[in-house]
Formats: sequence, C-alpha cells, structure tokens
Amino acid sequence: MKQATVLVVDDEKPLREFVRRNLEVRQYRVLTAANGLEALAAFDAQAIDLVVLDIMMPNMDGLELIRRIREESDVPILLLTALGEEADKVRAFDLGADDYLTKPFGVGELLGRVQAVLRRSQPSEAPAGAQRVSRGAITVDLGRHEVHVRGEPVALTPIEFSLLTHLMRNAGKVLPHRAILRDVWGAEYGDEVEYLRVYVGHLRRKIEVDPGDPQYLKTERGIGYRFNV
Repeated sequence: MKQATVLVVDDEKPLREFVRRNLEVRQYRVLTAANGLEALAAFDAQAIDLVVLDIMMPNMDGLELIRRIREESDVPILLLTALGEEADKVRAFDLGADDYLTKPFGVGELLGRVQAVLRRSQPSEAPAGAQRVSRGAITVDLGRHEVHVRGEPVALTPIEFSLLTHLMRNAGKVLPHRAILRDVWGAEYGDEVEYLRVYVGHLRRKIEVDPGDPQYLKTERGIGYRFNV
C-alpha cells in the first residue's frame, strides 16, 4: 500500500503541527499550509490523497477552498470545525466535504477519521457473481464502478457510489440511519445523520427526474431511507 499524502490546512500553527506530527509518525507524508491560497498552490503542485482543513482562515476560508478543490478533484476532504459552526459545517458538506472533526479532538479521533475517510475513498472490489445491480432505470456496474440512469452515464463520488449501491441492494427495505452509516461509512459511525441527509440530497439531484419528489430515494421520517422498487 502506497504512502498516503495528506495536506493539512489551518492558520493555527500549534494545531497544524499537532496534526502533522501525529500523521507523520504513522507513516503518512504530510504537507502543510496556513491558509487557502497556500493550500491551492500545494494542491496544484502535488498529488494529494486527503485534505484536512479548517473552516475559519484568512486569505480564502475553508468553504471557498472546498469549492475550488471540487471544481477539479474528488479528493477526500476532512473538515476541522469548532463548536458553534453548525451552519458552516452543513454548507461545507453541500460543497463537497466528506467528514468532520470537532475541535478539540484527540489523537485517536484524528487517526480514526483519517483512516476511515481514506478507506472510503478507495473503490471497493465487486463481490464475485454480483457485477451489476439494476433497479428501474438505474444500473450500477460494480466491476467498472459506473452508473447509468435512463441510459446516460452519471458521475458519482466513491461515497455516493457506495451509498447508492447499498440502497439498491436492499431495495424495498426500510434501512435505519445507524445501519446505513455503519455499513457504508464504517463501524466508527452511527450518529452522523447529517451525512445521510447531505449525500441522499446529492444522489437525488443526480438520479431523480424531480429531486423534490423522488421516485427512488424515499425518506422514512424518523427512521431512515428506502430505495423504492
């Protein structure tokens, strides 16, 4: 397994160094930047596997940095947030952030989230004998990691692909929030219901004729989601 390169972006040097030291000792290659402009320069010059960034920064904040990165890359983004930044966190997810850590956080939390985000960013191998899943007008080719909706190819991020595949494989079943998070995001997750709201919203915009009145991705209020057959 190749050494992953992580770009850490935070204007607080002590926190930046804390993250850098703890990742480097675990054999990650780490680049650092003190603001969004420095981060963009590093991102354009290097092959990055994960971006860890703060929201509140001078010279381009984290939200604008996420937007700029997403214009050219699906690289996973782990957000560092402070208590009281809920609105910004939701906006960051809508822009394309993959996960978050709330400050202050410990080494175990940091390493767990970094490992989980990197794991999810890797395409999973299709099970033998299950190369394709079709439901209605949607077809997922598991071997090629391709999705076609009404005959047209649709580009999905790795986590969107995994979520759609999981829902389609369990078509007709009501899947609780916690179970979806555990099966798609990993065993470390269970309470991050906002992840599902954001990613189901992303999928609806990509696969539904009318995202506001979805045919396939149904919300079961207070419980979870169901892929409608």
